[in-house]
Amino acid sequence: MMKAHGSWPTWIVLVIALVFSSLCTAQSQGEEDQDSRWFAISTLNEGLDETPDDVRRATPRESIRSFLRLTNEEKFAEAAHVLNLNDLSAEEQQSQGALLTRQLAEVLRRGEWMNASNLSGRQDAAVEDPTGQNPLAGQPRRDIELASLKIEGQDYDIRLGRYRLDDQDPVWLIMPDSITYIPDLYEEYGPSMLEEYVPSSLKASFGMLKIWEWIAIPIFLLVITFVGWGSYHLVELMARLLPSGARSIFAARIKGPMALIMMSLVTQTLLDYVVSFSAVATTTFRVLLIAIMAWSLGTIALRLVDTIMLRMTRRLVGEIDDTKPKDERKLLTSLYALRRGIILLTVISVSIYVLSKIQLFETLGLSILASASVLAVLVGIAGQTVLGNILSSFQLSLAKPIRIGDLVMFEGQWCYVEGIFYTFISLRVWDDRRLIVPVTYFTSKPFENLSVKSAKMYRSLELILHLSANVELVREKFLAFAKEEDSVVEHHKLLCHVTGQTATAQTLTCYLMTSDPLSGWTAEMNVREKLMAFIRDEHPEWWPREVMVISHHDVAKGEPVTRNVKASGDQESSARSKNEECSDEAAPSSDKEDTTEAEKPEAENPEAGEHRKESEEEHSEPFAQKDDTFGEESNAAEEPNADEDSDEAAKKDETKDKASGQKAEKPRYRVPPSQNE
Repeated sequence: MMKAHGSWPTWIVLVIALVFSSLCTAQSQGEEDQDSRWFAISTLNEGLDETPDDVRRATPRESIRSFLRLTNEEKFAEAAHVLNLNDLSAEEQQSQGALLTRQLAEVLRRGEWMNASNLSGRQDAAVEDPTGQNPLAGQPRRDIELASLKIEGQDYDIRLGRYRLDDQDPVWLIMPDSITYIPDLYEEYGPSMLEEYVPSSLKASFGMLKIWEWIAIPIFLLVITFVGWGSYHLVELMARLLPSGARSIFAARIKGPMALIMMSLVTQTLLDYVVSFSAVATTTFRVLLIAIMAWSLGTIALRLVDTIMLRMTRRLVGEIDDTKPKDERKLLTSLYALRRGIILLTVISVSIYVLSKIQLFETLGLSILASASVLAVLVGIAGQTVLGNILSSFQLSLAKPIRIGDLVMFEGQWCYVEGIFYTFISLRVWDDRRLIVPVTYFTSKPFENLSVKSAKMYRSLELILHLSANVELVREKFLAFAKEEDSVVEHHKLLCHVTGQTATAQTLTCYLMTSDPLSGWTAEMNVREKLMAFIRDEHPEWWPREVMVISHHDVAKGEPVTRNVKASGDQESSARSKNEECSDEAAPSSDKEDTTEAEKPEAENPEAGEHRKESEEEHSEPFAQKDDTFGEESNAAEEPNADEDSDEAAKKDETKDKASGQKAEKPRYRVPPSQNE
């Protein structure tokens, strides 16, 4: 019992100690909690007047909106209540508060494009992230960054802090450390010397800019454009004055980038020393200047690489075709692959530099990196064609199914591979046209590479000759003509054989090995022309011709002429003789009478007298004259003279002699149809 009663005091002491330690822990945690939500202060801006009712400072957004509104109204003394001036004495607060406020307003207006709506609207400024990806989401903050400006490469932050005076509500103010930077920032970002001469009436705000800025910016752009135009033509003049070669080519290629660089430098100089616009215009100009400068420098570097490649191509490879060795064409293909790698590296480097300069990583970068998977899907869908072409170009560079200078047969056209780029392939057609083909389209279509191992190529030509042609003589001429061609190589592979035959002709095919396809085509045409000239001049009977059977006697078989053939020939000759005799008897004394009149004597033809004069006159003129010519001759025959009568009599006597001893000639002209009726 004594032991049991003696242990009670010990338990009571332990319980009291535990309760006391719990109270102390809770109190310390509460103090730490309060310190993480605000800065506790005992005094605030004692040198300033009472805080106006229209100055709201409960949230960061309200504090900055009040500051911008009051400074635009030039109420700098009231706007000074948004600044924590505790590091200054009461007299300095009264004298310098309005000045520091005005300087800070100019710095914020010119230094960085700031939008109060982007600031937190919560009193504790807790980070709001519905996605839950930000590890600081939901945690209260007692200071946030308002702006970050640079002076000679050094960063100067302007921050807002949450302060609580005794038991009053916490307020958001510009922190004392940031106020110490205001004089230096104002010297860097304050009004320029040109703005000092601007009338006060033009300094009023109009939209996002002031009135004088709306007038000055177009003039500013005209000056920059004139500088760019002058730089462009100056570089062009230098390119013309330089001797022809790699230097002049390089100078001619960098006219545009050099003009943009000069425009950027002049713009930056004017913004730093002559004129200073509002943050909206200044930020826009600076972003454009960074992008233009980076792009121009990258382009100049790329043009330099292209010029070096061109010089190496001319020195090592020469003209882009398949007459060069395989190793040289492979080297040129590798140079083009190196060019694409340099382009890719330049684009990535320039993009990183631009993003770092315009500080997009802090605003957009985190959200973009947080949604990298979604971005990858979107880029893959939107740029599927471009990415496919880029990957296909790298595939061609690595596998090398084609090389620069290869001769390919693509969609029925002879083309030289002139260049393999990121998204397309440049093909030079045999007639010096350029065929631009997307890389994916080229790789998806079958093509014939005539230079994959060697540029040599078999060519063939065909000749269709008569069956009686001497094949051996044609073969000898082909060998002689082919050996005269410089592009024909490996003469032991020259062939000429009969490869086809019909009932009336035979086909000779000649084969020749040439050094390259294009020269082979020329050699084939030359040999064909020479063979055709030889056959035309020496053996024209070798040309194929159609055969019409006029007798059953086959001369090719060497058969003798049979009696039936002779009899038929005699019958045909006797029939022709009889017809000729009948024609002689039916002919009038004058051979100018119509011979197409049924072959009758003059006595049996009652119309002979009427046609005699016409036939005599027709004998003196060709029958090829028109019908009106016959009419004119008939009118002229009505008044014959004495000479014509004598000539007519002489011709009649001559005709009688011919009719008695010779056969009658066939008529040399036709009688008009009206005389045969």
